[in-house]
Amino acid sequence: MSGQASIAGKAKWLDTPALQRILAVLSQYGEEARIAGGAVRNALLGQAVSDVDIATTNRPEDTARLAEEAGFKAVATGAAHGTITVIANGKPYEVTTLRADVETDGRHAKVRFGRDWEFDAERRDFTINALYATADGSVIDLVGGIADLESRRLRFIGDPEARIREDYLRILRFFRFFAWYGEGRPDAEGLKACARLKEGLDRLSAERIWAELKKLLAAPDPSRALLWMRQAGVLTRILPESEKWGIDAIHALVKTERDLGWAPDPLLRLAAIVPPDSERLVQMAARLRLSKAETDRLAQWALAQAPSPERTEGALAKILYRGNPGGIIDRLRLALAAARGRAVEDDHALVEAGGFSRQLGFAETWNRPVFPLKGSDLADFGVAQGRKLGDLLRELEALWIESGFTLDRGALLERAAAKLKA
Repeated sequence: MSGQASIAGKAKWLDTPALQRILAVLSQYGEEARIAGGAVRNALLGQAVSDVDIATTNRPEDTARLAEEAGFKAVATGAAHGTITVIANGKPYEVTTLRADVETDGRHAKVRFGRDWEFDAERRDFTINALYATADGSVIDLVGGIADLESRRLRFIGDPEARIREDYLRILRFFRFFAWYGEGRPDAEGLKACARLKEGLDRLSAERIWAELKKLLAAPDPSRALLWMRQAGVLTRILPESEKWGIDAIHALVKTERDLGWAPDPLLRLAAIVPPDSERLVQMAARLRLSKAETDRLAQWALAQAPSPERTEGALAKILYRGNPGGIIDRLRLALAAARGRAVEDDHALVEAGGFSRQLGFAETWNRPVFPLKGSDLADFGVAQGRKLGDLLRELEALWIESGFTLDRGALLERAAAKLKA
């Protein structure tokens, strides 16, 4: 990255005809357009790029006009803040006019459009996010972002406190970007500023807090970021459920994910740092505005029976049938990770890990058996629809479960006849 940095040859998306056409169209009549932010950062790191954002000296109305004259669709997704989404061949590109934040309330800003690239760079959050690239791939660094990228240092642009007071979400972004791109210790001044201003997090919407936390938890290894969040008092501020439970389980979980080829799972990682208390977790989910699916998954995990490494597959099959398999599998994964973490110094934990691994393999391939009887099967015995029929079916199903699901329809009907004669 040293010297004259370039993303040419490192980013196949740079050669996309539609992108090149947009950049050319917006670089006419003395104006200029450059690729900005994360796409440049990730290209320099050789990482995947999902969204390509563009910065331009054109005012929003001119961006829209020029894009449409070139045959693209332009949507005013954030015109008040200078953003026009240009859609080319079904792919959206956010194009934002150079700007300065002239008035902020800690989350929203009033902006003034401008033409000064250095001014635009300096109003961004972190140096590694304030890189630009021209159409030929040449990287323009106005704030020292390339050096920070090379050293894996996450640093606020200018005064950290000033940057945070402009938008308190930057506290969470500091730890999120550190999880993804930082190494060693976080920038000391940035960390101190986050700790001093953490009360500002109370101004943020629950949706934004969860969105940032979820992205952080999706990082390859979020453990160091979570540690520093806890040290700064930020984690307790947004996730008080973790305060007395701790984050130590994350280390073993991340290592187990890597060793066993599990994909990073933000929700499983969240479960690792909060207590399995279903009522409290439902309240947490409501506070953070988790989706229904996310809420249900956490609740089922909390309600699942605690794993035991000695449990037989037959006993586990009964638990899986009576409970929620997904919640049980989440419990087993966390139990396996914890046992593997202890096994480094504890031979007994190694045996436990073997038991949990065997159970997890069984649970992940288990297919729910179908109870052989229906209410209509008992009609010949003269049992009418109603409570008595329901009670009898439940008794028979319990017998079937206890048999290890081996009693067939005929055997169950015999048991039914015997019960009705008794």
